[in-house]
Order: sequence, then C-alpha cells, then structure tokens
Amino acid sequence: MMTIKKDPLWVTYSSDNTVSSANTDECGKWMYYWDNKEGVADICKKAISENIVQTCKHKDKEYDGVACFYLDLRDIEGHKKVLSFFMRNDMIQKTKTGRLYNISFKLDEQTKNHEYKKTHFKAKISLSDFVDLDTGEFLSEISLA
Repeated sequence: MMTIKKDPLWVTYSSDNTVSSANTDECGKWMYYWDNKEGVADICKKAISENIVQTCKHKDKEYDGVACFYLDLRDIEGHKKVLSFFMRNDMIQKTKTGRLYNISFKLDEQTKNHEYKKTHFKAKISLSDFVDLDTGEFLSEISLA
C-alpha cells in the first residue's frame, strides 16, 4: 500500500510501513530533475511499489521540477538500490562523451541551511563513491568515510 499526500508545493509518496528518519542528522535525498510531471509521478509510485525507498516526493508543477528520494546517509545498500533504480530508469544525465554526471546526495540539514551548489554546498557522498562514472558499473568496495 502507498499513501499519497498533496500540498501546494509537493506531492509525497510513502509506503505504509514507513519508519521516519526525518529527525536524524543522517537523513537526506538523491534528487532527480525532471521536465514532465506525469512521468515523475509514475517514477515516484514505482520507487515506492518496488521498495526502492519508503518516502519520495516531487514538486507539484506541470514542468521543470525536482523529485527527492529519501534515505539515511549510512545506508550503503539503500544507496545502491536508489542509484540502480536511477540508472535503470535513465534518471542520471550523461555528458557528451557518455560519462554519468556525478550527482550528489544532499542531507536535509544542508537544505534547511540553504546550502546550494552555487554557494557553499559540499556533498558528503556522490555517485562516484558508488559507481564508475565511465562504465556505470558499481565499485567492488564502497566505503562512506
């Protein structure tokens, strides 16, 4: 089962067995930037129904927005599930040479502190901590120092 909640800014999808980690310093999200509201709703529903994450949300706009897929910073297996899902669903852009963009995991605390790439955002982890950006294959050893 899935719960869908809508407010003026966001549509949030949660599994009925969601255990909230929203109050921890380790809660954060992988973000997907989209340009089709219908497609992103399907992606969020799919992430919940396939047990990729227990909570995700997307901006409630027609075009050009962001979707957030939540998990704890230290959940290595969870990160691998999310990133595999992103790659299977072509949610990570590639450079002209075919290399994956090195997307970042962002802690909720960083969002609350208004830390953004153009200012003083520094990712604790990014795609390259899990995946070879040239081949798209997962690294044999993953360590989140």
